[in-house]
Amino acid sequence: MTAGTTAPTEPLSFDRDQVRAEIDGTLDSFLTLKARTAAGQRMPAEVTRVLRDFLTSGGKRIRPLLCLTGWHTAGGQGHHPRPLVQAAASLEMFHAFCLVHDDVIDQSHTRRGRPTVHRALAAHHHGRALSAADRLGTSAAILVGDLALAWSDELLHTAGLTDRQLTDVLPLFDAMRTEVMYGQYLDVIATVTATTPATTSSTLNGGDSAQSDPVGRALAICRYKTAKYTVERPLHIGAALAGAGPSTLTALTAYALPLGEAFQLRDDLLGVYGDPARTGKPALDDLREGKATVLVALALRHASPPQAEQLHTLLGRRDLTEEQADTARGIITATGAVQRVEAMITERYEQALRHLGAAPLEPASAHLLREFADSAVHRSA
Repeated sequence: MTAGTTAPTEPLSFDRDQVRAEIDGTLDSFLTLKARTAAGQRMPAEVTRVLRDFLTSGGKRIRPLLCLTGWHTAGGQGHHPRPLVQAAASLEMFHAFCLVHDDVIDQSHTRRGRPTVHRALAAHHHGRALSAADRLGTSAAILVGDLALAWSDELLHTAGLTDRQLTDVLPLFDAMRTEVMYGQYLDVIATVTATTPATTSSTLNGGDSAQSDPVGRALAICRYKTAKYTVERPLHIGAALAGAGPSTLTALTAYALPLGEAFQLRDDLLGVYGDPARTGKPALDDLREGKATVLVALALRHASPPQAEQLHTLLGRRDLTEEQADTARGIITATGAVQRVEAMITERYEQALRHLGAAPLEPASAHLLREFADSAVHRSA
């Protein structure tokens, strides 16, 4: 199938809303059981409640959807079986773990238009002194995230997969977890150094010259924190559950990595220029954090000395005002960074579709992946 091929007349039966409902139902049943067990042991009820609130507050369920898509691309027929749905749901629970910890690291106050888990837990303990409630909220959120990590593993191992399926997917789960942790670690280090003009990158990545360039380093973070974790590994896991061989996994990688990078590049633009009513997060968060994105790296690379100096004074300010944020956006736009990132998104999107056109996939399966590529790149939230 080529990139321009029209949709098949009989596409695979893949109702995304129905799939999301099945994933949500699986997570709800699991957390209901956990809440009942906790009540029987006289454990604090807010632990499962805050995690349930977080999971039901929104989210696109991208990783479970791609897991099920991967199953179809590798020959899975008919309606996806129950064990597959629960394995896919474990990816969403793992994603909850990542986001809860990510919000603590970033000191974010909102996610999906609602308080982050650490802020919700701080509010739950509001009877204490403010500083004590904040510390408690942060500590408790880390533990809730840890539980989500443990429970994602439990969901996978109790899904009812065969021994062969577990043997095939466990290395993929292990690789995904390792990759996203390294991606997050690189992101933390890069964010700390990005707002300091005199900082060199020689201490990062063992002084690897390929990563010493801020743009190259930001792209590496894109690959490990998003492209592999969000797109490649969920597709691999679903395909492996259908018995896919190495050639199918290789074809999916060729499609997934450039598309995953395009997805993150779009996210970076939305993090600075997006409408908070649609994204669910303030448009100041990335700027206040001084996030080391490709967008920022390109802006600093092409800025004049006065522009770079002013941008450095604004990035990473926790008290950044809306007016100052507008100034930062104006500088980033004036450097041409937005247009360059848009060009990079288009380049990677087209690369993914070229690989998809050459992949040994059934037309209906390729159509599902083409639809995802379109929705991932052309979005406003």
